[in-house]
Amino acid sequence: MEQFHGVGVTPGRVVGPVLQMPAPVAEPVPGPVPGQDAVVEAERIRSASKAVQAALKDRAAAAAGEARGVLEATALMAADPMLVKGAVKLLDPSAEGGARSAERAVWESGAAVAAKLESLGGYMAERAADVLDVRARIVAELRGLPAPGIPDSPTPFVLAAHDLAPADTATLDPARVLALVTSGGGPQSHTAILARALGLPAVVAAPGVDTIPDGTPVYVDGAAGTVRTGPGQPERDAAAAWAAQAAALAGGFTGANRLADGHPVPLLANVATGKDAAAAAAAGAEGVGLLRTEFCFLDRPTEPTHDEQVTAYSAVFAEFAGKKVVIRTLDAGADKPLPFLTNTDEPNPALGVRGYRTDTTTPGVLARQLAAIAHAARDNHAEVWVMAPMIATAEEAAHFTALAKEAGLPTAGVMVEVPSAALTAEHILAHADFASLGTNDLTQYAMAADRMLGPLAHLNDPWQPAVLHLIKATCDGAHTAATTTGTPKPVGVCGEAPADPALAAVLVGLGVTTLSMTPRALTAVNKVLATITLPQAQELARLALAAPTAQHARDTTRNHLPILTTLGL
Repeated sequence: MEQFHGVGVTPGRVVGPVLQMPAPVAEPVPGPVPGQDAVVEAERIRSASKAVQAALKDRAAAAAGEARGVLEATALMAADPMLVKGAVKLLDPSAEGGARSAERAVWESGAAVAAKLESLGGYMAERAADVLDVRARIVAELRGLPAPGIPDSPTPFVLAAHDLAPADTATLDPARVLALVTSGGGPQSHTAILARALGLPAVVAAPGVDTIPDGTPVYVDGAAGTVRTGPGQPERDAAAAWAAQAAALAGGFTGANRLADGHPVPLLANVATGKDAAAAAAAGAEGVGLLRTEFCFLDRPTEPTHDEQVTAYSAVFAEFAGKKVVIRTLDAGADKPLPFLTNTDEPNPALGVRGYRTDTTTPGVLARQLAAIAHAARDNHAEVWVMAPMIATAEEAAHFTALAKEAGLPTAGVMVEVPSAALTAEHILAHADFASLGTNDLTQYAMAADRMLGPLAHLNDPWQPAVLHLIKATCDGAHTAATTTGTPKPVGVCGEAPADPALAAVLVGLGVTTLSMTPRALTAVNKVLATITLPQAQELARLALAAPTAQHARDTTRNHLPILTTLGL
């Protein structure tokens, strides 16, 4: 028996055989190819890139939510002018080193584009993996081979890999893949986020799991972050108990979350499309705590029209008539570059012009988006709140709030993702009507740790005491601002943190008023919160704040919540 330790990102206990992701597409032979027809080979490259793009778009059409947005963005890369034009140039006999084969030209051009992205660091470096994924798919298409991807198996299996490309992760089939384990990646990588959305037990940043031989039976504990080979009867019993409990938890939320003493804490959903919203409403979500609008923009080289935006937003609003829908304005930049809005040459995009800041370099896009949101709000009956990402100062909060209200949106707030916003929440909320904590970014900025990097996974943990103190500072600032202004200043959380039922209890104790999460987490969070009173939640928060480490905070909280063991969480 061998055990591997990583970061658990989705709870669950399963036993099954491992299948490793296939080896990457073999590198084409280097060297010049004399006498080839460069025009014919160029057309082959263009046709292959279009075929790959079409295949990825088809997969995107069958996906939903974040999966769809990731696939559409990857599809755009398949027709990236930098990649295709670079490859075509290498077909020319006058190119340095002579004319390459079409496969080799694509290979070298992809390497050059990926190297440029890696040199930018941060989120842009993470996009390099997407380029290399597209490169492999185009080469496979040129060779007439199947595209690389998830292994095919008639029986369910545990998928193991170093890491997965977004295009692969986005199409994981929970009916075939029992769990996901990787040696690389981080707790906020695309792999982890999409695994949560699919409800797949997952462990990331577990060195060595990518060397487990195919067919080896393993036991995966997504809560503990462990993978064990040679499972015995106790592990199989634990997996069976989890399966039974998971079935009991499915669809058990009635849409009215309250603590044991009757204190209401609405449970909302994170969505990106009308299809997502329909699924969230069916799962009992009491509203939408985060409507990500960037997926309306990502699959195109130009800004969507007013009518296109109104249609996209209305599809979500229509599913939550009479309920709150919090919509985030365009969060472009960093890992979501847009050709008409962002500068891909920034040396550090994660700290660059992203989110609200794009209004300073490309004014007009934000105002037009607010106008479209207001139009969709007028045409529907949802209670629409709007918020801006990457707000760092009170001045920015005042400016955004004024823009929103000029557009006819009466409730305007801010995302708290930057530590400065948490520390000055009192002043920011003197202008804004509410705050929503984006714990993914708040954690990476507080800990100076790129959320995509596996080696920094231990830092990218929302249980980090520093992050909990920033959340408390935000809630305290909101309370002071409410007292000063005489109007409530609610604080929600819409990052990945609320999907952890134990952390959800702590967040309520810190002063958070609403929790937003993937719809799959609603029932578990509801069942746990229903067992504690507000004073008990506040005591859990006090204990977590006093903890010296993230693990100590997590363990202490879990020890005070026996319901987690009962539910197999």
